This record gives sequence, structure tokens and C-alpha cells, in this order.
Amino acid sequence: MDISTVITQSDFADLTQRVNTFNRSLGRDRAVKNILDKDDFLKLLLTQLTHQDPTRPLEDTEFVAQMAQFSTLEQISNMNTELEKVFNLLTKSQAIALLGKTVEIREGSAEIIGVVTEVTGSEYPQLLVNDRYYDVSDVERILK
Repeated sequence: MDISTVITQSDFADLTQRVNTFNRSLGRDRAVKNILDKDDFLKLLLTQLTHQDPTRPLEDTEFVAQMAQFSTLEQISNMNTELEKVFNLLTKSQAIALLGKTVEIREGSAEIIGVVTEVTGSEYPQLLVNDRYYDVSDVERILK
């Protein structure tokens, strides 16, 4: 059934305008995402369960498979968070290990050689060499 046969043309135009205005208001605060996360997966699953055909409910095997996928997604997400923490700790310990050592840092075509006299920063440690701060990843060689 076409909705335009049930309501008048002016009511249909008014309804269309209201729907478009409402949809635009929803889109203002939403950022475009290129990937689905666990919240999106759960919303899809709940929507599927809410709108399923009562004469043909979701089979147990399909539901179990989807829950297993959700569980796997959750575990991968948690593992990624923990791996980021481990990476940050390794970077910090690498920076601290350079304290007092002579290093070579390449900055463009210039080669800077000096002793690491200070380590600062937490997530992205910086090394003080010759009164200037450099990122740990800028170190080319450790000389002493």
C-alpha cells in the first residue's frame, strides 16, 4: 500500500519535510564511522531479535553463532587495549634504558650525537640530547 493513497498530498509533503528535518537533526551529532564496533553489533542483534517474524523465530544455532561472534569481538577489543598498554610500557622502558648513553639522532640530513640526559613524558617519551628533546623513535644508533 502506498502512503500517498491514505493521506492527502499536502499532508504527505508536510510529513516528508518533518521526517527530513528529524533525520538531519540526528546526523549533526553523529560522526561517520568506517567500522562497526561491539556496540553496533549488539544493536544489530537486539534489533534483529525485536523485529523477527514470530512464525519463524531465530533458530538456536544462529543465535548461538551470533553470540559467539559478539564474544569474540569483545575479547579482541580487550586484547587490543591490553596490547597498547604493553607497547607503551616497552617504549617507556626503552627510553629509560637510553638514559646516560651516547646516541645518534638523524634529523633530516643532519646527524646529532649526544648523551641522553633526561627522559620525559609518559605515553610518548622524549629524550633530552644536547639541550633539545627528541622522540625515542628518532634514535638511529646507540654509541655507548
